[in-house]
Amino acid sequence: MNKKLGTFILFLLLSSTAVAEYRVYQYYVRAKDPMPQDKDAYLVTSSLNPTSYIRYHGGDQSIEIELLRSWMCKGHTGEFKKYCSAPYDSISAPNIAN
Repeated sequence: MNKKLGTFILFLLLSSTAVAEYRVYQYYVRAKDPMPQDKDAYLVTSSLNPTSYIRYHGGDQSIEIELLRSWMCKGHTGEFKKYCSAPYDSISAPNIAN
């Protein structure tokens, strides 16, 4: 009985320290057979991986994507929360004087 209680308490302690993370992808999306409303390519940020994104949006017969970049975010993605910003956005170019 005491061993089961100890295992249960250990399980509770370990489960409360779990941290979720997810990957964010940024794509350049083009329609393969552009209709008037889809004639221009557009930039998309999604948590769907490339294969899932293409399949979810009609398959490779309807769209083509170009993966531009991806990054990891920590935390929960539910309740329509915004994705974390890309780490590249916070990098500033060095000021180089001539």
